[in-house]
Amino acid sequence: MSKKHIQECVQTSLEGYLRDLRGTEPDGMYGMLITVVEKPLLEVVMRQTDNNQSKAAQWLGLNRNTLRKKLLEHKLLR
Repeated sequence: MSKKHIQECVQTSLEGYLRDLRGTEPDGMYGMLITVVEKPLLEVVMRQTDNNQSKAAQWLGLNRNTLRKKLLEHKLLR
């Protein structure tokens, strides 16, 4: 799967989201999108790195402390 394919999936989903609102103006779309994309991203990366936070942080291009904060926010730490 390419970056372009992921981008197209997001774009199609957002267009569907806006269509489903049927003219109602959205509010807080940026935060909503970041939240709904971030959690599955963290879940997949943590699974693929066998829950190695240092490796996961490196894969994500994040500081390990930032990763831990995000894992806590999404209730992904045991």
